[in-house]
Amino acid sequence: MNSTTIDFDRIPCERLPALLRTMPKAELHIHIEGSLEPEMIFALAQRNHVALVYPNVEALRAAYAFSDLQSFLDIYYAGAGVLRTEQDFFDLGFAYLNRAAAENVRCAEIFFDPQTHTARGVPIQHVVLGLAHACRRAHAEWDVHGSLILCFLRHLSEDEAAATLQAALPWREHFIGVGLDSSERGHPPEKFAHVFAQARALGLHVVAHAGEEGPPAYIESALDVLKVERIDHGVRCVESPALMQRLAGERVPLTVCPLSNVKLRVFDALSGHNLPTLLGAGLCATINSDDPAYFGGYLNQNFIETFAALPSLGPREAYALARNSFEASFAKPDDKARWIGELDALFMRAVAS
Repeated sequence: MNSTTIDFDRIPCERLPALLRTMPKAELHIHIEGSLEPEMIFALAQRNHVALVYPNVEALRAAYAFSDLQSFLDIYYAGAGVLRTEQDFFDLGFAYLNRAAAENVRCAEIFFDPQTHTARGVPIQHVVLGLAHACRRAHAEWDVHGSLILCFLRHLSEDEAAATLQAALPWREHFIGVGLDSSERGHPPEKFAHVFAQARALGLHVVAHAGEEGPPAYIESALDVLKVERIDHGVRCVESPALMQRLAGERVPLTVCPLSNVKLRVFDALSGHNLPTLLGAGLCATINSDDPAYFGGYLNQNFIETFAALPSLGPREAYALARNSFEASFAKPDDKARWIGELDALFMRAVAS
């Protein structure tokens, strides 16, 4: 079955919010440290005897007013300072995957930033093993397929990224790929050409943040120099018609994060987001939550608010976004086919009802 066999026009508009919540989907752009809720920050701070500059949960949450990416990163790294032990990372990962399961996420490919933690003296194995344990438990208990993608902090040097990759290799079985995140401005993808070549030689998947605050040229460098399989964000591709055509023609996935884009002032309002343009041009766009504890919503909230703000999006686009997420994932073909079959069945029931 494919989308041409589903009569999307027969699905009433009032059914759309329920479909968005219940449809199976994958999340491909989630920073696990960005799912650290204020309540957990205070609980872990107490467990690990870490002093916080905020007196309570309400004061911390009130500080989540960001002017740009860097203003967010400053508080993001400070919050991550409460994570110290393997148990902490297990608790963090398991809490996110529990919520993902409740939102009908079948597959979550989770970014983690080991350099954020090793710089504070946390052994890298505490990070990897705690998160990997959470993924195993979530699969056993809820049939959520969690995978880990090790991200390099682009504001640091390539030598530091290479050292991080080498330090993680004893636990290579627990992560499926590498990515590139943190401050985009002034840190083009080609800065990390050698370490990405090393990762590809190890058989790791490769992805990179590009075209969020950086220009379309950063997307091109990520594709041509780093040879990435997915672009994280990528919304500024619309500034280059040639790049748009390339992304559509090569079916390069974009992991778009609508609420994040508004929170970090990439777009002034959700109603001005260019997701309809991306889909209309035939790009393999997906919806994701990025750093949901900081940006006001997990995956379903991103879907609900985005569709409410953009009336041109309807059942057809909901189906496309969910199907794109499975096709863009690094899951096994049999799993992708099974999840897409669930998606087809849900939409066919919606047509028939």
